[in-house]
Amino acid sequence: MLKKRLLSFKYAFKGIYTLFASQPNAKIHLVATFVVISLGFYYSITTYEWCLCIFAIASVLAAEAFNTALEFLTDLVSPDYHELAGKTKDVAAGAVLITAIGASLVGGIIFLPKIFPTFFSTI
Repeated sequence: MLKKRLLSFKYAFKGIYTLFASQPNAKIHLVATFVVISLGFYYSITTYEWCLCIFAIASVLAAEAFNTALEFLTDLVSPDYHELAGKTKDVAAGAVLITAIGASLVGGIIFLPKIFPTFFSTI
């Protein structure tokens, strides 16, 4: 049983590798992740702010992984063009966009007052 559990981690890491090796947008999200983490350390954000950033990052990366999985599966079951296959991919990509916008808003709320303190001190 322990061997099966360890193998499940192996497969999960293989999936993460496939995500970043095959998806340009996942690489962009990874760069954004490093920027957010760097800014978090630079501005010494609070524990609560770290939790929000980590949740936002994890949400975007998970959405990108779900989107990629759906694209792979859709391509498998519908190698030829089909309107529903296209809609499936579009909706999954829309889900990634929604999470990325939400994460950007979280980042803006946390970091903009730290980056531009004089502008936000007058509000």
